[in-house]
Amino acid sequence: MKPTIYDVANKAGVSIATVSKVMNNLQVGKKSKEKVLKVMQELNYKPSVLASALTGKRTSTIGFLLPDLANPFVAGMARRVEDRAHELGYNIVICSTDLDKEKEAFYVSLLNQKSVDGFVLAGAFKNTDVIAELLEDQIPVVLLTESYPFLSVNSVKVDDFLGGYEVAAYLASLGHQKIAVIAEDVTSSQERIEGYKKALQDKGLKVIEELIKISDSSSEDVERITAELLDLPEPPTAIFALNDLMAISAMHTAREKGRSIPEELSIVGFDNTLLSRSTDPPLTTVEQPIQDMCTKVVDLLIAEIEGKSKDKQRVVFLPQLIVRKSTCQCS
Repeated sequence: MKPTIYDVANKAGVSIATVSKVMNNLQVGKKSKEKVLKVMQELNYKPSVLASALTGKRTSTIGFLLPDLANPFVAGMARRVEDRAHELGYNIVICSTDLDKEKEAFYVSLLNQKSVDGFVLAGAFKNTDVIAELLEDQIPVVLLTESYPFLSVNSVKVDDFLGGYEVAAYLASLGHQKIAVIAEDVTSSQERIEGYKKALQDKGLKVIEELIKISDSSSEDVERITAELLDLPEPPTAIFALNDLMAISAMHTAREKGRSIPEELSIVGFDNTLLSRSTDPPLTTVEQPIQDMCTKVVDLLIAEIEGKSKDKQRVVFLPQLIVRKSTCQCS
């Protein structure tokens, strides 16, 4: 495998931005420059492709990094981003990172060498150092469904706090007092949890921290957590899973343990994927306006690529609670 700019930066102990500056004969400290040139020679690194991109030559290609194409919500985003990009004359190269920091860095470096004009980074992106280096290199980047306040970067997302708030308020209005949460360890989930907590407080209900569980989002882990929740001396009467796939896994475990849905256990998801309409019973969930979000993310990126906008925007769309038959009045 050919060495990447990430390999050079890693071995030289400098940032990708420093390697780029050396390649473009920009001002860099003497010692850093010598280290980078030495490593480039040792690795037989050929930077000509990247160098052409950094000098302003566009390829009408966008790199799209996403966490997992097996998730139907993520697959839906990919399709809509690709469609919008094609409408505007751009091609998309898609890479699935599995939320792995090394994969994220590798694919960013690889796509840079392929001269992509900019990046859409969807979902949680663990390696924020790589995002910072892209921004330092003035490579256009837009985040989709996440935002990082400590980075000056365009982002498009839903109001996750409001989504969490609406779910908890709705369940509380049905008489549920013990509402469990199964979440991923990502920023959007934390915002949904904060919304859930605020709604319970506003409804005069106690926030039971023991009912808030963090999962690795695999079906096996969600099933394990659901079983543990249902085996509690005072189990929850409702579960809010922070994406539809986790909600479906929770439904599967509840049935295995003999719980009827929604009569004995109400379950709510998040994302409103196609799967949410085909479950038995159909899943109550929160819809993200993904068509509008994906259109906006591509438009923002291409405007930056083509020099039409230098301002950074944090665009937030409103979620919508979709009530179906997986929830009912608490008996």
